[in-house]
Amino acid sequence: MRIVFFGAGGVGGYFGGRLAQAGRDVTFIARGRHLEAMRTRGLRVDSINGDFVVHPVQAVDDPARLGPVDAVFVAVKAWQVPEAARLIRPLVGPETVVVPLQNGVEAPSMLADVLGQAYVLGGFCRIVSYIVEPGHLRHAGGNPPYIAFGELDNTRSERVLRLLSIFEGVQGVVAEVPPDIQAAMWGKLMQISAWSGMGAITRAPAGVWRSLPETRQMWLNAVYEVLAVAQARGIALTEEVAQKVIAYVDKLPPDATASMQRDILDGRPSELEYQNGAVVRLGREVGVDAPTHAFIYYSLLPQEMKARGQIDF
Repeated sequence: MRIVFFGAGGVGGYFGGRLAQAGRDVTFIARGRHLEAMRTRGLRVDSINGDFVVHPVQAVDDPARLGPVDAVFVAVKAWQVPEAARLIRPLVGPETVVVPLQNGVEAPSMLADVLGQAYVLGGFCRIVSYIVEPGHLRHAGGNPPYIAFGELDNTRSERVLRLLSIFEGVQGVVAEVPPDIQAAMWGKLMQISAWSGMGAITRAPAGVWRSLPETRQMWLNAVYEVLAVAQARGIALTEEVAQKVIAYVDKLPPDATASMQRDILDGRPSELEYQNGAVVRLGREVGVDAPTHAFIYYSLLPQEMKARGQIDF
């Protein structure tokens, strides 16, 4: 299979790098200094599961140079998905599948609006990783790195099983087709929105806010608000999933931070609208309040708008 990772940061670089390390035909869509460093020195990944380097790297900045491929993994930030979808068009042929790996639950519909529903799967991942410098990533937590995808109607189609097969024998990756991809994506939203929001609002790593009784309760409230919104929207999310999410975050390294948290603290545009904002917005559509997420969202909104050049202070 010809595989493209649209985005070569902490997510795309790690999962695409592991596939390339295993001999799969992987091309990265990247840009700027990161692209140049990958072309010159290869892609270096420092991982808690063992460091590795992919060299040479197949990487380009223009998707139109590649033509149609078998699979595209979209590994940009959630707010970049509409633009990415337009750029992905030359990669999509009759048999192509497009897999979003974004945080949140709205990326499949954003991709389908541009590319057509028939090409788009549901998907997400779990990993703590980030760019250290151009051409150099660090995988620091979220172990084992996990990637999931599936048809939005939960059919175990031939194309999904074929895609799953490319991960067989790949070191440092657990891949799965969940029985209900929609519920699984909402479970990820439950995990990441509460974690990201708490990290950003407290400006502290996970080990701090999950251990203080006051902020721990705030975090638990945020987790269960997502459960309430999902169930009101007909998503088969359960109390058991909430307990697994809590256990997962409790096992993160004490210094773990979420990507949205890091973006906000560094003054960059973030996924606030697609995490905490989405919980508030999607809850309002079905008459369910999410007061903890609303507090986080509205408190961080001025910083987000400043980062996007919409206001100045």
